[in-house]
Amino acid sequence: MKRKKISYWIVTVWLSLGMLSTGIVQLIRMDEEVQAITELGYPVYFLTILGIWKLLGVIAVLIPGSPLLKEWAYAGFFFAMSGAVYSYLVSGPSTATLSGPLLLLVLTVLSWYLRPADRKLLPGKTSAESANVF
Repeated sequence: MKRKKISYWIVTVWLSLGMLSTGIVQLIRMDEEVQAITELGYPVYFLTILGIWKLLGVIAVLIPGSPLLKEWAYAGFFFAMSGAVYSYLVSGPSTATLSGPLLLLVLTVLSWYLRPADRKLLPGKTSAESANVF
């Protein structure tokens, strides 16, 4: 049990650092990010949306309590990273550009899977009892 908790925190810290760094890079619209997003066919303002969502997601995953909010954050990370992987696959990039989103996708799934019971929505409780959003 202790090994699982340690594994959770290692994976979650790496996930959080990855999402935090890419979120900041997207918010400040680094030239490489602007070029990548436009080559994929998305508008540049999409970087701001992704950056804000990633930063809020990191906060949600790391703060204690609020399991419903954590589920939404994990879902957002999963959708954003699986969307990035798919976008890169259909546009035919090198594997170097695919590796970042793919790694963050794997870390998202692992962090979600390894999360301790106090960070989960518990079965048998109402969503209000289990959610504890506020």
